[in-house]
Amino acid sequence: MPNDNLKNYLHLHFIVFIWGFTAILGALISLDALPLVWFRMLFAVGFILIYIFIKKIPFRISTKSAVKFILTGFIIALHWFAFFKAIKVSNVSITLACLSTGALFTSLLEPVLYGKKIVWYEVFFGLLVVLGLCIIFNVEGKYIEGMIYALICAFLSALFAVINSQFVKTHNPVIISFYELAGGVVFFTGLLLFSHSFTPNFFQLSSKDFMYLMILSSICTAYAIIASTSLMKHLSAYTVMLTINLEPIYGIILAVIIFKEKEKMSPEFYIGAILILATVIINAIIKSRKKVA
Repeated sequence: MPNDNLKNYLHLHFIVFIWGFTAILGALISLDALPLVWFRMLFAVGFILIYIFIKKIPFRISTKSAVKFILTGFIIALHWFAFFKAIKVSNVSITLACLSTGALFTSLLEPVLYGKKIVWYEVFFGLLVVLGLCIIFNVEGKYIEGMIYALICAFLSALFAVINSQFVKTHNPVIISFYELAGGVVFFTGLLLFSHSFTPNFFQLSSKDFMYLMILSSICTAYAIIASTSLMKHLSAYTVMLTINLEPIYGIILAVIIFKEKEKMSPEFYIGAILILATVIINAIIKSRKKVA
């Protein structure tokens, strides 16, 4: 793999580590999933807007492009809602393990949406991931609700990655991220208004929640989404999604260290998780040898 590709790949791994820490923050923040995501996106939009003004990045885009980005923002908003909901109703380990199905969803979505030729070994590896999930389902049935939310989250994440891989070919990733997150804020604001959730208590954040939200929205969102979107100029959507599947390694290790007994699972869970992660690593080796980026 050329040096530039290696640099981009290592940068992607750093971002994935940050996303692994995102799960920890989701468990630490006391807010429910919907307000948590709303505050996360709102603050992130502010940070990105500041960055745009500092860097003097041209802000205007065509109405057609703006609409596309805003609609894609609905997808990322729902993805994050499903992600934090899964953590709230189960735990970090279950949520992150199930997210590994993203590679399977991506291998199916790219041919459907863009006519890309199906790579059968990608589908095969995706099925191995499903086998790992079946093992987890059989031994951790009490977390079924969390698993369902996590699988929805994985599908939306794959869809978002596939769509964004096309956007970055013609637009600045910073502007893409701004409009997408702003679209997510608008979408969830509508839901919160409809459900009459905007009460004085809604905006009363504890100092601890506010601190965690600042970290979540700045480093784990504004920086991570801009950097990852930019990397899609150099790496394929499948490679990005595949590397994101390493998020469970970082997240589960951090969760066990921080939350201890709450995150310790049955031996069968780790067998399933290892099968999923081994599939990711083997696939990465094959793609590296084929020089597919």
